[in-house]
Amino acid sequence: MPLQVELVSPAQIAYSGEAKMVIARVVTGDIAFLPGHVPFIGILQTHPVRVLFEDGTELSIAVHQGFVEVSDDKVTILSDVCELAAEIDVARAEGSKATAEEALRADSDDVDAKAALKRAETRLEVAGA
Repeated sequence: MPLQVELVSPAQIAYSGEAKMVIARVVTGDIAFLPGHVPFIGILQTHPVRVLFEDGTELSIAVHQGFVEVSDDKVTILSDVCELAAEIDVARAEGSKATAEEALRADSDDVDAKAALKRAETRLEVAGA
């Protein structure tokens, strides 16, 4: 029996459907959800969420924080922002990465720059750039 998956943000429903497995990064590290997983609630990190399908393909979605809940073979991901590869402006993400890196060279403790760098790197990874 496959998982039912809902991955949503305030702006869109990035994915709604079935999957064989979902892999996400929470505060304690990466976690994979398969059918029969025990109930779970976790805080998501800025990182790609991978949705794996029965046919061997997968969908990678840039997720910028949020929550994941698993119950009764349903995985619900509520994200502040989520982006599919086709929605990512690679040039803009590269520019954001460069700006964040420059800010971190000036102040290695800049929390906003660290977060911006992680968002840009996540976008670039999902876009395959």
